[in-house]
Amino acid sequence: MWQNQEKVFSEPETKSQQERIEQISRCAQTEQPGGQAEMFANRLRKNLKKLTKWAKQNQVHCYRLYDADLPEYAVAVDVYQSERTWVNVQEYEPPKTIDPAKANQRLAGAIAEITQVLEIPVEQVFLKIRRKQKSTDQYEKQGDSGHFHVVEEGGCKFWVNFEDYLDTGLFLDHRPMRLLIQQQAKGKRFLNLFAYTGSATVHAAIGGAVSSVTVDMSNTYLDWAQRNFTLNGIRGDHQRVRANCLQWLIEQVNSKQKPQFDLIFLDPPTFSNSKKMDEAFDIQSDHVQLIRNAAALLAPGGILYFSTNFRRFKLDKEALADLIIDDISAVTVPEDFARDAKIHYCWRISW
Repeated sequence: MWQNQEKVFSEPETKSQQERIEQISRCAQTEQPGGQAEMFANRLRKNLKKLTKWAKQNQVHCYRLYDADLPEYAVAVDVYQSERTWVNVQEYEPPKTIDPAKANQRLAGAIAEITQVLEIPVEQVFLKIRRKQKSTDQYEKQGDSGHFHVVEEGGCKFWVNFEDYLDTGLFLDHRPMRLLIQQQAKGKRFLNLFAYTGSATVHAAIGGAVSSVTVDMSNTYLDWAQRNFTLNGIRGDHQRVRANCLQWLIEQVNSKQKPQFDLIFLDPPTFSNSKKMDEAFDIQSDHVQLIRNAAALLAPGGILYFSTNFRRFKLDKEALADLIIDDISAVTVPEDFARDAKIHYCWRISW
């Protein structure tokens, strides 16, 4: 199975995959609920009953409803409650030994059951195919719908897109981490590395950060971050920097006027050999120097939060022995991801 949500710089869908998605979506419109998919529907109902109560109590509007609970239905189902209820379905690409026709039929049946259980039209369900990637560039578009929707989280608002990119703009498993940043940001200088759409920066700013720097390689995502800033009325000393985070860190560490930050969030991809980078990046082999460079920008008493979605990751504590490192993974995995404790790992780092 494709390792769930490991952040790699991934390729857009191929034409054949896009055609397959369209075919499955058409089949789902005529698929009759019941039969083999009934066990999938039962699990959806069970999860929905549990998570609806939890989401209401905790004011959570976007959450994971189902994550390959049943081996026959290897999909992740994410619910986004906005002006309507939207559902993002991610298929973990089936093994080549599985008959494609059967896989398509099963997936169409699952989508049909999702529409029935959640009582929404199939037009509000979006399908993505997750593949393990060898390379290269996550930033290419998959579509040009331009359809964005506003969702809320912890008093913040975000633009999400279900059609044009592999990811929606908001990594749901990092919800507790973003809320923690918001709680700790008052009066702080915040640095967001590999910032994606800047959601952590929004939480920091809403939490009272006096300044922030948001760094990412992609103009697309930095523009998206600015839209999120504008949506939340964020003004003042909140900079966006387009740069290779690895090179940017080296430049700042070696600068005569080295900047200092009280709070840093470092959430790099698992692997990248993007055209915008001189050398390939691998989180396992390169994390020590990356963490050291980020920690070098900490002000006295500052905190660095380092996170990775690489399931086989092993932190080299010996090489980082001069740092104070606490594993906080357990408290940063939210209730809706509780059955998958390896969804991400997270550490609190200071001097």
